[in-house]
Amino acid sequence: MVKPTERRVGYGVAIGYGLTDLFGGGAFAVIGTWLLFFYTTYCGLSVFEAGSIFAIARVIDAILSPIMGYITDNFGNTWLGRKFGRRRFFLLISSPLMLLYGALWVTDMGYWYYLGTYLTIELLSAMVLVPWETLSSEMTNRFSERTRLSGVRLMFSALGSFLAVSVPGIIMTYTGKDNAITYTLTGVIFSVIYCVAVFITWLTTWEAKDIQPEEDVAQHSARQGSLKAHLKYLFVDLASSFKIKAFRQHLLIYICSFTAMDAFLAVFTYFVIYGLKQDASLASLLLSNMMFMSIPGTFIFMMLLGRFNMTPSNALRMSYLSIVAIFLFLFAVYLWQWQVPTLLFSAVFLFLGIVRAGLFYIPWNIYSFIPDIDEMVTCKRREGIFAGVMVLTRKSSVAIAIFMIGIVLQESGFVKGNGAQPESAIHAIVGLMVFVTTALLAASFWLTFKFKLTQRSHKLLIKEVARRKLGGTARGCDAETRVVIKDLTGYEYDEVWGASRHTTARDTTIESELKLKGRL
Repeated sequence: MVKPTERRVGYGVAIGYGLTDLFGGGAFAVIGTWLLFFYTTYCGLSVFEAGSIFAIARVIDAILSPIMGYITDNFGNTWLGRKFGRRRFFLLISSPLMLLYGALWVTDMGYWYYLGTYLTIELLSAMVLVPWETLSSEMTNRFSERTRLSGVRLMFSALGSFLAVSVPGIIMTYTGKDNAITYTLTGVIFSVIYCVAVFITWLTTWEAKDIQPEEDVAQHSARQGSLKAHLKYLFVDLASSFKIKAFRQHLLIYICSFTAMDAFLAVFTYFVIYGLKQDASLASLLLSNMMFMSIPGTFIFMMLLGRFNMTPSNALRMSYLSIVAIFLFLFAVYLWQWQVPTLLFSAVFLFLGIVRAGLFYIPWNIYSFIPDIDEMVTCKRREGIFAGVMVLTRKSSVAIAIFMIGIVLQESGFVKGNGAQPESAIHAIVGLMVFVTTALLAASFWLTFKFKLTQRSHKLLIKEVARRKLGGTARGCDAETRVVIKDLTGYEYDEVWGASRHTTARDTTIESELKLKGRL
């Protein structure tokens, strides 16, 4: 297997890697846009039955993602993992299984069929996305190349979301608006696209070959045991991920900023209809403009971080300030009931699409560097655990956010389907869209000043990891690198590079010897 430093990541490789986000960004966008309607209109399911499928799947997915991360981190110790790769093996076997996505869109089947097919897609999602998201860390340790991989993948994610909305509309022009075959054809087309995309990703990517100290191999051998033992180590690994200072900060930035945009999207149409007293078509136009600009917006932020060497924290602050300015503009339009020309509104949302791309792109770009920081502490490559936590956190946070928004609207007196809403409901909508989102972005803005990962700090970290792998001693580390490691890991230098592990190993050995002597 090829080490990451021996191959370069050009745009061709980045495209091959990023294609899988057509599935990551598109599959559930199609589901979110059309599947509930399809279930209740053409499949004979009640709203409660259809809703229960989504709820059950969310619970199952919350369990699957961290388990999948744990499996991929340890799969390299199996025969299949050594032969096909601990990450890419799952891409290889999942590629043909992507055709099962079309099975979601079959009419006139029973409740258990639809529950089973949807849970199958959730399992496939975990099998593909969790190991795939680790590959950017596996393929290269260069800041600019990881930035390129993250940027290209999110452009494909945006393209997947765009196709999710546009392809069914194109098919409808030939099949009619009230024809179930529209959705069946949509499912079949996308299943083929996803199958090809995942296979190309498997074909064009590679993994790093882990260098494990002898005690790590011995520790893994000790982990082989019952299901109970594996569950124990799974929870230990998950808990230990939160001990990394940069990961805790990154996770808070990620949750706050993404939840802010979830809240905005959830109530924006209501804001346009009931707050601005405009037609829903305006909301659709503005959101389409925003989504369209996310592709060039991602490229712009990729250039800012890569070619222009802007720090992630500075880029995030620029994104946050721009988004908050637009939210305040929308609040002013509502407060004074300005008559804003549609062209100006469109221009504002085109700009929102660009700056919003930074909010999405930068946290996912930062994530690819977290396993490097963790390696400085643990001497292990645990990309899978961090990917599992990220996927779990994202899906849980959006579910909680939408649930809380529903409670707030209900308590405010909002009545679904009414042509007019009470003032209390309108105030709740405006408050959620402007003030709650701004508060969350303000929290993220403050956290960026605490976050110390930059291109230079990452370079120093990687250099120190390489030095220690070659047998360098703790005494040989310079003062600047010690400060960087403390800022990123939260540990003093003497506490990293497996220090706590070695101490634990020695303590366990001593304890075993004492027990043995006691028996004698």
